[in-house]
Amino acid sequence: MATDMPSGQVSDLDWLLSGLVQRVPYTRSAVLLSADGLVKSLHGMDADSADHMAALAAGLYSLGRSAGARFGDNGEVRQVVVELDSTLLFVSTAGSGTCLAVLAGREADAAVLGYEMTMLVKSVRPYLMTPARQAAGAPGATGL
Repeated sequence: MATDMPSGQVSDLDWLLSGLVQRVPYTRSAVLLSADGLVKSLHGMDADSADHMAALAAGLYSLGRSAGARFGDNGEVRQVVVELDSTLLFVSTAGSGTCLAVLAGREADAAVLGYEMTMLVKSVRPYLMTPARQAAGAPGATGL
């Protein structure tokens, strides 16, 4: 299958998420996910929690896209922030078909975390793309 990703791409981006979590105080965990909710990489949570977070983040991102289409002149989603009593959840676009979800404690500086997420995405955007899936039976689909 053809991909938009550069050749020689590192498939394990956990180190990238680990660096983000370590750089920003009170940040707990991060998940890189496809826009349809599949975990691509994670740091700071178990696989089951990461699957749940990816599904949740994909839903939030989809709601943001819908809001942009209806009320934002078809503007792209930059970031969705959920503020809970003790936790902040950030979901941002990370590349074509890819999102980044980050959990942080309430004490975290939201501006710093948002900035660091943006800088991470800008620095490695070509490696974060997720190609669109082909429907089963479509020309070129393997049908595994």
